[in-house]
Amino acid sequence: MTDKPRVALFVTCLVDIHRPSVGFAAIQLLEAAGCQVEVPRAQTCCGQPAYNSGDRATTRALLESYLEAFAGYDYVVVPSGSCGGMLREHMPHLFDDDPNLRARADALAAKTYELVSFLTDVRGLTSTQAAYAGTVTYHDSCAGLRELGVKAQPRALLGQVAGLTLAEMAEPEVCCGFGGTFCVKYPDISTRMVSDKTRDIAATGADTLLAGDMGCLLNMAGRLHREGSPIKVRHIAEVLAGMTETVPPIGVGKS
Repeated sequence: MTDKPRVALFVTCLVDIHRPSVGFAAIQLLEAAGCQVEVPRAQTCCGQPAYNSGDRATTRALLESYLEAFAGYDYVVVPSGSCGGMLREHMPHLFDDDPNLRARADALAAKTYELVSFLTDVRGLTSTQAAYAGTVTYHDSCAGLRELGVKAQPRALLGQVAGLTLAEMAEPEVCCGFGGTFCVKYPDISTRMVSDKTRDIAATGADTLLAGDMGCLLNMAGRLHREGSPIKVRHIAEVLAGMTETVPPIGVGKS
């Protein structure tokens, strides 16, 4: 028997496909915080792309599978504000016509957390053994900030990383222009938004950009690369887990 909380990691599609190192960093951080971590093999997508496109039937089918795959855990942790927001805030309403499924969805949503929020708000983490020699700036993802209240938590932990200096953007809360399917529907507007964001990032003088959402990170990394910027891009979990010496920045090599 163990008194460690049993935590299921929801890896997310973008982490699985583009940045598996974020998943490994999340596991490392959760285990260091005293959790028993499992990765349910039956997990798929949180349904957000279909949901944002108005396809409620597909979204509901995906989330019915989610209810099955993640039942029985003490917590579900997600290294993504947007996926976490989908699972915690939007998922229950897809089952409004079925009281039994709605009750299960409510119960699961209530124990679903974004990674850094879980580490600080639930596990009480206040320090880290990580070190990072550089100046970073942090982007607040829309869903993480507005749906899950993730703002102070990442900054509190980054403030404990040895050698790290945090330089805030003028507008860290402004959208990067990704927005899931938004960047596909409105590419010109999205490009203007991410260009404004990269100017704000560059103005900080930081050598590294951090965030907690892979969609935002991939979007901003792509734009910085096209602009010829030397700024490195990483998920905050990689820095907190001390993986920056072994894993290249996003967009450089493979993770």
